[in-house]
Amino acid sequence: MRALLIHNPAAGQREVSRDLQQAADLLAAHGWSVVCRRTAGPGDATALARQAVAEGYDMAVAAGGDGTLSEVANGLVHSDCILGVLPVGTGNVLARNLQIPRWTPTTRSAMQDAARVLVEGQVRTIDLGRVGERYFILHLGVGFDAQVARTVEPARTEASRNLRNVGYVATTVGLAFSQRGSRMTLTIDDLTVRQRALMVLVSNAQNYAGTFRVAPQALLDDGLLDVYVFKGANTVDAIRHIGNVLLGRHVGDPKIEVYQARHLEIRADTTLPVQLDGEPIEHTPLEVRVEPSALRVVVPEGAAGNLFRSVPEAAARN
Repeated sequence: MRALLIHNPAAGQREVSRDLQQAADLLAAHGWSVVCRRTAGPGDATALARQAVAEGYDMAVAAGGDGTLSEVANGLVHSDCILGVLPVGTGNVLARNLQIPRWTPTTRSAMQDAARVLVEGQVRTIDLGRVGERYFILHLGVGFDAQVARTVEPARTEASRNLRNVGYVATTVGLAFSQRGSRMTLTIDDLTVRQRALMVLVSNAQNYAGTFRVAPQALLDDGLLDVYVFKGANTVDAIRHIGNVLLGRHVGDPKIEVYQARHLEIRADTTLPVQLDGEPIEHTPLEVRVEPSALRVVVPEGAAGNLFRSVPEAAARN
């Protein structure tokens, strides 16, 4: 295997250079040829992933958070180059979904364990969501959560990254007290609905913002996106939704409408912010499509079967 390891040094809450070197050494011990590259700013991970495709690498390994993974995925779409994951971010939502080992104070060998997944795991072909020329692995949000991302993300500096989770919590609570629902028109395949909503979440994966299983029925390879419309008009509705999601009680809530779609258009009476895999991108109106079977990714052997519809490819060992 020829692998390009793409490391975002700004990701996560700790220095991981030594851990990454140990992971690269483990891959080399299995006969892999590994080249490491560091990103210097937004867009670099996508450019490096495209380089991996152009130069015939078998795998592009994203060592970063979900934003880095999203960038790498954008460079690998519809190619034979496999996405590998070494989670070193703060949320690591994709790694949580796929049950890839993540570092904690009690699992200090997680980076090497994640590297073993690259060697021993299975390759799955998954869908992506698409907005214009940009793709997302996890989710796209319109409204409330996008406003949180737009408020917090510009503050991502080396000095503040350790406080990022605290910043998200504080910003979420603070903005909840000023939220007002917006009238939205959603065209979901052939169905058009109009609702006053605080947020629309378009999900390709089950987990959201770390451990919260917002879309329990979502599959990564079913050719569909799961659409959650959080209805509401004011602060009370916002706090209710936050509480129910935190407690896992949102499923079946009459103030949440759930759809599945291949194509979705969202228009709002007022311009609303949009986030894609946690990164602020643009505003409404927008058009979202599913891109079926767009990305090959290596996952742990025996990864949760409720994430996939299809059977895995052969293991990516050699």
